Amino acid sequence: MNAKTKSARKGRRAGLPARLPRGARNTNKSSKEKSRIGVLIADDHSVVREGLVSLIQRKADMRVVGEASNGLEAVELWKRHRPDVTLLDLRMPELDGVGAIKQIREHDENARIVVLTTFDGDEDIYRAIQSGAKGYLLKDVPREALMDCIRRVHAGETCVPVHLAAKLAERVSGETLSAREIDVLKLMSKGKSNKEIGSALFISEGTVKSHVKAIFSKMNVMSRTEAVANATRRGLIQL
Repeated sequence: MNAKTKSARKGRRAGLPARLPRGARNTNKSSKEKSRIGVLIADDHSVVREGLVSLIQRKADMRVVGEASNGLEAVELWKRHRPDVTLLDLRMPELDGVGAIKQIREHDENARIVVLTTFDGDEDIYRAIQSGAKGYLLKDVPREALMDCIRRVHAGETCVPVHLAAKLAERVSGETLSAREIDVLKLMSKGKSNKEIGSALFISEGTVKSHVKAIFSKMNVMSRTEAVANATRRGLIQL
């Protein structure tokens, strides 16, 4: 028995790990990486992204696989990395959050996406959930609540806080504005008169008045200013 064989046997008797054959790789690290929840972060504010990266990287069961500053980049990075969970802002340049959700789900309808935003309008929540988001949180959410939501969505659950779920239920049960009424609202928000709205939409002034009346009734408001303010708060239109 030569000296190397004696040394290897002595090492095994002492409880030391045996040496790997030449050229073999230790896969323990990669296996550990794969067991952690891979998170893609998409937000157009660098400070927010950096804060989220720092927070997530400190968690033993999570890792950041990519950062996107707009919706189109989020879709491309999702296709490249196939993250376990995507953390997505609602309002971003190039492509908004809802558009990004739809494009991602064209590649995988089971993609797990959490919307993290400052907008809590019932229409914002409805559009995000309808598009396929599994979670919806506001950016003032406590850190651990955010981490818990990522874990829950990764496990196949949905995560919408009670107060936001109540707004969603109200939106689902309430009267819905038609696409044409939304068009009229958008032009109202720009200060257009009924005549100007009619010209822009190629409809008569009388038809515009009927739409405005319907908008007031469905939204339970008394004026154009109130209608626009209500629609903006709910996420029906963006100023």
